[in-house]
Amino acid sequence: MTRTSTLSTRALLVCAAIGVATGILGGIAGWLTIPVLLGPFFLYGLVLGSHVLPGIIAQEVLRQPFVALVTHVVAALIASAFNPAWTLRFLGTALLFGAIQEGVAALTRYRSWGPWRFFISAAVIGVLVAVVVYFAAHLSVMAPWAQILYLTISVLGPIAWTAVGLGIGSALRRAGVARR
Repeated sequence: MTRTSTLSTRALLVCAAIGVATGILGGIAGWLTIPVLLGPFFLYGLVLGSHVLPGIIAQEVLRQPFVALVTHVVAALIASAFNPAWTLRFLGTALLFGAIQEGVAALTRYRSWGPWRFFISAAVIGVLVAVVVYFAAHLSVMAPWAQILYLTISVLGPIAWTAVGLGIGSALRRAGVARR
């Protein structure tokens, strides 16, 4: 008795290719984290926001369940090769961001793929990142302008990267990556 897989081999290969490409970007973002936190810390939301790309691109290209989560995990493993000390952070971020993106898609039963849906998941991720890092980094001791700037960039960072991811995903779809 054969069992049908949720994701075809083709879909897994597309997820892997997207994961490798975005994992390299994630590795670069990992390298940039310490200099950004030591310097213009308020840009950290923009750096961390780049980690939304794997799931956004995969969902835009394939438009099916679980592709965001699978692609995020592959990207985290690739990023870990650049900075092995951050492996657990990369994997934790991948699982969290992938779960949020899959959750928003599941709420629409994986039937609605309009840009608004992607931006909702990006806003949820941005708010979550802003709040967690605000308390973890004790930003309350910073000047009010720095707090506002940090929170604004932390929320808008994932939204901006989502727009980039949608553009890349749309281009890949037009190029025929999603054809069966």
